[in-house]
Amino acid sequence: MWQQRIDSSIDGKGRALIFSAPSGAGKTTIVRSLLEKFPALEFSISATSRAPRGNEKDGVDYYFMTPEAFREKIVRNEFLEWEEVYAGNYYGTTKSEAGRVWEKGRVLVCDVDVKGGLNIKKALGNRALAVFVQPPSMESLRERLQNRSTDAPEAIERRLQKAAAELSHAPHFDKIIVNDHLEKALTEAEKLVTEFLQK
Repeated sequence: MWQQRIDSSIDGKGRALIFSAPSGAGKTTIVRSLLEKFPALEFSISATSRAPRGNEKDGVDYYFMTPEAFREKIVRNEFLEWEEVYAGNYYGTTKSEAGRVWEKGRVLVCDVDVKGGLNIKKALGNRALAVFVQPPSMESLRERLQNRSTDAPEAIERRLQKAAAELSHAPHFDKIIVNDHLEKALTEAEKLVTEFLQK
């Protein structure tokens, strides 16, 4: 069950870098490296209606809220983008989070799923660079997910099925980085960010 909303009425001059990928493609590793290398970037903390997992902290990993509170923010038009991934399970990027980063004069870095990434790109247009991190093959993605040892076999199969669907959206992104060798992918990402910051 997918419902999506975007807001194309965002004004201001803030910019964003969007990184999306199938689970296991290496997106988060690339984003972390870029955040360390470029002081002009700041990570966007997403909002979610799910409960915290493990050591996750509110305001650090996510902004945790109840489904009711999330829906109230939707009604008040407080999201840059949002999705209901499953019934009552929401994820989104708040306008206040974008504003928090932009007020510092920094570039918002969004580590989001494919649909969320495309929605932010639609909302911000040329003020955003949307990058899709692609695994070299489905077989290599399967190996990475198995080697992480964090998911049961059934969960891995679900992730692979989702990945196949997500890969079909890659052409809609501004740039595609094929993460075959991490160092090469990091170099490519750094080049894209440097060019974007110089515009």
